[in-house]
Amino acid sequence: MAKLSSDELIEAFKELTLIELSDFVKKFEEVFEVTAAAPVAVAAAGAAGGGAAAEEAEEKDSFDVVLTAAGDKKIQVIKEVRALTSLGLGEAKAVVDGAPANVLEGVNKETAEKAKAQLEEAGATVELK
Repeated sequence: MAKLSSDELIEAFKELTLIELSDFVKKFEEVFEVTAAAPVAVAAAGAAGGGAAAEEAEEKDSFDVVLTAAGDKKIQVIKEVRALTSLGLGEAKAVVDGAPANVLEGVNKETAEKAKAQLEEAGATVELK
């Protein structure tokens, strides 16, 4: 098997859908017995010192919009997920069915709040992280 350069790997990842990339990360974690979220958990545990954690949350400039539940109007929520992302119908349905799931990652506060409002208006339960 030919060895791929970092740039070639990045180009290959650009071709994947969000769901396919998520599946790849899970498989990678299983095969190499690692967890991509471990450094974040360690950093969060270190910052949990009372007022310091609240101060850190205020300074945060990057948010994840997490769909925690689809609610009664699942079709409306799927439509909103499609409108907010570049996902196709099947992929958006998979995100909604797989709740809790990230809809948007690393967006600014204004975008995150608008997305949260749109999803909640459609009937979903949403968290910002």
